[in-house]
Amino acid sequence: MRILDVACGGKMMWFDKHNPDVVFGDIRRADMTLVDGRRFVVSPDVQFDFRALPFPDGTFQMVVFDPPHLKSAGPRSWQAAKYGKLAPSWRDDLRLGFAECWRVLAANGTLIFKWNEYQIPVREVLALAPVEPLFGHKTKATTKWFVFAKNGFGVSRRAV
Repeated sequence: MRILDVACGGKMMWFDKHNPDVVFGDIRRADMTLVDGRRFVVSPDVQFDFRALPFPDGTFQMVVFDPPHLKSAGPRSWQAAKYGKLAPSWRDDLRLGFAECWRVLAANGTLIFKWNEYQIPVREVLALAPVEPLFGHKTKATTKWFVFAKNGFGVSRRAV
């Protein structure tokens, strides 16, 4: 199974940061020291923008989408350095990101989406997705996970 992580950052959620079944991608490459003195590295296999993925349609059985979730953070903020920061065009950017993830997802594939509601409610972000998630995290925790499934024809309940 081929897996694509479109915004891997420091691969913090991965148990195996060198898993050969995963293509780790990110727009950034970085090697920095955070304010607490820890080293933080963003070293994707492929550098790209999740709004324009360089892969053919239907390439991956699973796509992981964990985009930046901050729309405001200071220029020297450790959170922005570690997690990235959304542009003012974040709605259009995330809509394009979802569309690209959906495009490279194979028929009968799975899209895993992670979001932190610290600044933007998840309902606003899920409205940008091409389909409704099958299931997800419904508790009051700020970090949420959602699973989307692409049926055999890639048809959605929302217009893609």
